[in-house]
Amino acid sequence: RHAGEMINEISLAMVAGIGLKTISQVIHSYPTQAEAIRKAADAYQRTRVSPFLAWLSRRWLAWSR
Repeated sequence: RHAGEMINEISLAMVAGIGLKTISQVIHSYPTQAEAIRKAADAYQRTRVSPFLAWLSRRWLAWSR
């Protein structure tokens, strides 16, 4: 169910040689099943950030608001 939406984005990424970082930066025009792939890529990218850097980023954003 809705596999076609997801397969298109994944196959494009494979052919173009783009990774999860690039997929996570794509903005879709409306929520689709393919949006789940972007959210998964975002979640993966968040695991790559050290706890200290995450804390520092939150502090910086809170200060700059």
